[in-house]
Amino acid sequence: MATVAVTDATFDAEVRQSDIPVVVDFWAEWCGPCKQIGPALEEISEELKGKVKIVKVNVDDNPNAPAQMGVRGIPALFVFKNGEVVSNKAGAAPKASIKGWIEGAI
Repeated sequence: MATVAVTDATFDAEVRQSDIPVVVDFWAEWCGPCKQIGPALEEISEELKGKVKIVKVNVDDNPNAPAQMGVRGIPALFVFKNGEVVSNKAGAAPKASIKGWIEGAI
């Protein structure tokens, strides 16, 4: 399962109403660290297929969802379980670190 692009309009349906935990990556095209973790998130989405869904929200195109979540800097990652935030972290990190954080949260 590759990462899924989510918009302000689809945020609730894709994230808050998901049957499985969801990792939300708030990112932007111009953000170097965001591009750095992108491939790792794609790989993790395959490795944890069925256990977690990883979605990406472009903050430039979709300002409402990050504003509701209080995102001040990107990349910003949030783990949702049963529609609620259970963990979040900001900034880039190595793939193993991100995967470990996700597995610890779900």
